[in-house]
Amino acid sequence: MTVVLVGPTAVGKSALAVALARRYRDAGRPAEVVNADSMLVYRGMDIGTAKPTAQERAGVPHHLLDVLDVTQTATVAEFQALARAAIADCRSRGVVPVVVGGSALYVRAVVDDFVFPGTDAAVRGRLEAELAVVGPAALHARLAAVDPASAASIGPANGRRLVRALEVVELTGAPYTSSLPAHRYALPGVVQIGLRVDRPTMDARIAQRVDAMWAAGFVDEVRALAARSPGLRDGVTASRALGYRQLLAHLDGEVTEEEARAQTVQGTRRFARRQGGWFPRDPRITWLDWDRPDLVDAALAVAGPDGEGADRPPGGAGEAAPALGD
Repeated sequence: MTVVLVGPTAVGKSALAVALARRYRDAGRPAEVVNADSMLVYRGMDIGTAKPTAQERAGVPHHLLDVLDVTQTATVAEFQALARAAIADCRSRGVVPVVVGGSALYVRAVVDDFVFPGTDAAVRGRLEAELAVVGPAALHARLAAVDPASAASIGPANGRRLVRALEVVELTGAPYTSSLPAHRYALPGVVQIGLRVDRPTMDARIAQRVDAMWAAGFVDEVRALAARSPGLRDGVTASRALGYRQLLAHLDGEVTEEEARAQTVQGTRRFARRQGGWFPRDPRITWLDWDRPDLVDAALAVAGPDGEGADRPPGGAGEAAPALGD
């Protein structure tokens, strides 16, 4: 009774979610979209996050959009609570929730039996202070020495996740990866659908999306958010979002606008490739080609008429999804 759409960035998940919800509505079963993207929660971060516009939402209610100011920080655990509350609200009203997300961590936190290790303010503060002094590369090297698997899955520039991984290792004495759960749903009736795309097409679509962002006024969006006091620079999470981080550097005179644009394309492509490595590890996902002409019909066949996964297309469940690097 919960449909989950996953896949790399710019593959068309948001559009499919709306189309699927409208098909349910036309069949007499209301459906609503629940966002599982950590950056779409921020008010004012619209162009750079490719947040669906009111027109693109086509009258389909969306949850967890524009719920935080850019200065606020939401942990994965807090996001889990918000998303599960939205899903429970939908189900209590007889509505099919269609969850859409590109981060395996956030999606799994929402639908799986996912309990987060505790935190310690003193340990976290010490590690964050070290991060500010020595930089993320040094923390990544330290994590690699004590937890190679976690270090391999966390980028050497992702300071926030490096701090969290080292905090968990210090507090529990166990690898950070050991805190990740088995593929076991915490919610009933979950059906996951993944959209797959080859790497050259993915790279081209990302470049096109970034071009469209710039044409839509992305630079002005970031400039306005940065001009506020407090504003984008004061947001621990929002200021690090792809594109926003690069344009903040441009506004601070560190790079040219064209350099910021090229870095945004490169960074988004790297992120998409990591996404392409995370999701195929989940055997519960049924994969569909992003550009198949009958995509909505195929997704509906997987999800079932009530979002219960009544039918499966041939070769659906368990069919391999090629990593973007293949």
